[in-house]
Amino acid sequence: MELLTAMEKLNKDIKTASISLSDAECRYLVDLYYSMQEYRKRSANQCRRLETTPDGEPHETLRFFSDNFALLERNIKSVLDSYTKSKPIGQWLHSLTGIGPVIAAGLIANIDIKKVQTAGQIQAFCGLDPTKKWEKGKIRPWNASLKCLCWKLGESFVKVSNNEKDVYGKLYKIRKAYEQEKNENGDYAEQARHKLETVKIGKDTDAYKYYSEGKLPPAHINERSKRWAVKYFLSHYFEVAYILEHNKLPPRPYAIDILKHAHYVAPPNLGILNDYGVDREILKIYNIDGE
Repeated sequence: MELLTAMEKLNKDIKTASISLSDAECRYLVDLYYSMQEYRKRSANQCRRLETTPDGEPHETLRFFSDNFALLERNIKSVLDSYTKSKPIGQWLHSLTGIGPVIAAGLIANIDIKKVQTAGQIQAFCGLDPTKKWEKGKIRPWNASLKCLCWKLGESFVKVSNNEKDVYGKLYKIRKAYEQEKNENGDYAEQARHKLETVKIGKDTDAYKYYSEGKLPPAHINERSKRWAVKYFLSHYFEVAYILEHNKLPPRPYAIDILKHAHYVAPPNLGILNDYGVDREILKIYNIDGE
């Protein structure tokens, strides 16, 4: 109990200081958070299993470490919450349903908006550009931690998709319906054939059945839809972060500005721009009151 109390006090002492964390330190804490989360889950599961033994109670030592893993997890999350709320882009992220302080911190600490000129660069860095392949003997062309973080983000969007305040989960559901229709129409038959030719899939699996019929399995459709929703979010993240960093509009995407074959949709919750001295001409573009 003395150790737990000390850890609680330590958390209170460092929350204010957490706003000065470097990007590298923040990335470390994000990774540490997920490690503590796994340790907490495993130790909690072990304690529950031991409750079913004849003794019916896990040893107090196991309880001690299980409680400490849970406390460390909460403390790290609290620190990352303070860190993200101290950043303008963090304030925007916090306004979005489905994005908590850990994912927000991971995005902020891994993406240097000063070096980015397009949303596509961020999507590629997150491992969401299908044209980027990791060839044997060469450096991985994306950030592995960010790719994992984006997968977690997609899962989060699915979980909040029925929340009335959600934006990106609803986009996921719309995209999934669209993908399912295309799949039923046989539009992915070539992809299904290629999958069978290039990947060893057990013939007794449901996946093999779908691919053999010229269709993508439901799990494949689901993953496609999640990635699309995450890419949509990342395009909005780039736009908001770019404006907050440079106080000017970002370069327009080639597909929108030149090819004219895409519909532009502004990011949600842009009232945040009004709080950070963004040029009033930019605010007018987004129909934000700059007073």
